[in-house]
Parts: sequence; structure tokens; C-alpha cells
Amino acid sequence: MKLKIGFVALAGMLLFNTRAFSQNKNFYLFICFGQSNMEGAAKAEAQDSINVDKRFKVFETLDCPNLARKKGNWYTAVPPLCRCYTGLTPADYFGRTLVANLPEKITIGIINVSVAGCKIELFEKDTYQSYANAPNTPVWMTNIIKAYEGNPYGHLVEITKMAQKYGVVKGVLLHQGESNTNDTLWTKKVNGIYDNLMKDLHLKAKKVPLIAGELVNADQGGKCASMNSIIATLPQTIPNAYVISSAGCPTGPDHLHFTAEGYRMLGKRYGEKMLALLGYKM
Repeated sequence: MKLKIGFVALAGMLLFNTRAFSQNKNFYLFICFGQSNMEGAAKAEAQDSINVDKRFKVFETLDCPNLARKKGNWYTAVPPLCRCYTGLTPADYFGRTLVANLPEKITIGIINVSVAGCKIELFEKDTYQSYANAPNTPVWMTNIIKAYEGNPYGHLVEITKMAQKYGVVKGVLLHQGESNTNDTLWTKKVNGIYDNLMKDLHLKAKKVPLIAGELVNADQGGKCASMNSIIATLPQTIPNAYVISSAGCPTGPDHLHFTAEGYRMLGKRYGEKMLALLGYKM
């Protein structure tokens, strides 16, 4: 009898653990990558850290003692949503827009691996080393790359696989291009990275849209605004790609990075597009 009771207890524990780590189809995951604007260049303000819905989560990609967060764990998405000391990003108000307009049963999770100042080449699976290890790579960028184990793309895939135990990837968010301004091969390079993500994470491109934001717009005196004409052609290369306008989103003094308000506006636009793709209206 004792043996039988013990077996039942063991079976119950195994069942509990399986359920605890089972994939939740109502947990929508979004992969974010890019350079400084996706990393978060504006300091979060008080309004950005209060009343954050618990249905909006961030999957910590690094150990951040200053935030009391550990790699591979979910936390309520209070900024920063990238590395330990980064700022506000489009992902912040992307997620907030979704949770405010989706059914309460749905939770949103952000996975963000971005590197300030980097070219898109840093995320190319097979050739990133030549860029990452170039002698002219600034020390501060090298340190960020080291934090991602020397391979930001590989780190993004590794951490996303961990997150996939809990939820389902519903989209990829990109903000990059300042360091590739006027690079006519940019869309081809992005396509290669997107295809690798789909293969390495066992995703179907038809079900996982890529949403890319414009750089600081010409109407704000954007220094790299000419790149927006190239970004606009991304859907011609990736059928399930969509471009988000940055028109009217305020910029900081450098005319390269958005202000906190600019990130809020841009993030909301990312969110509105994703809601439409999911079949919901605001």
C-alpha cells in the first residue's frame, strides 16, 4: 500500500512539473533586436515605471543585480527591457498597447537582445565574427558583445528557446539602420537574419511577422532619415514584413535617438500594427 501511495505521489509531482513548464498558447512572445533605439537610449520617466500591468512581462537576457533580476526568468516589464542599464525602448509601449487591447487571458512577453551602434552585420549568423572582432570596433561595443557571450545572434536564439518553454513567438520587432545608412543591401541582410531566426527557432514565417520601425524622421531633422527610403522597401524582400512610420516622433539633441515621448509614440504604433495583424481593433 505504501509503495502504491508513493507511486501516486511521484506521478502527481511529475504531472505538476510538466504543467508548470508547459507552453501556454495565450502567452505571446515577441523577439526584439537592433541597435541603440531598440536597446533604449532615453531615460525612463516616472510615468513609465508605475502601474505596469502584470500581464506584460520581460524575459531577462542577462544577470542584472542592480535590478534584482536573473537571466532566464520572467519579470513584470518595468523598464529597462534590454540590458541592465539601458532606457526606454519601442518595446515598452508596444507591450502596453497590446495588453490594454487584448483579452485578459493573454500575456505579453518581450525578449530583447540589442547592441548600441552596431551594424546589422553583427546579427548575421555565420559572418558576425568579422564585424564583432574588427580592430576598429569601439571598446564600449566590444563590452556589450562580450555580455552576450561574444555572439548576440546566438544569445538571442538561446534565450528565445528558453522562453519558448513558456509561450509562443508571435512576432519579431526590429529597429536598426543608423549604422547602415544608405546600405542598399540592408534588406537582403535583414532577410537572411529573419530566415535564420525562423529556422533556428522552428517558426513559420507566415505566422511570425517582422515589424521594423523607421529611424528618426526627416520632419524631426533625423541625421539618418535617408535610410527610411530603404527600410520602406523591406516588405518587397520579406512578404510578412511591415514598416512603422516615425513621423512626428520627437528626437533628442543628437537627431539620432528618440526622446522618451518619441519611444512611447513609436512603440504604440508598433503595437497598433501588431493588434491589426492579430485581428483586433483598438
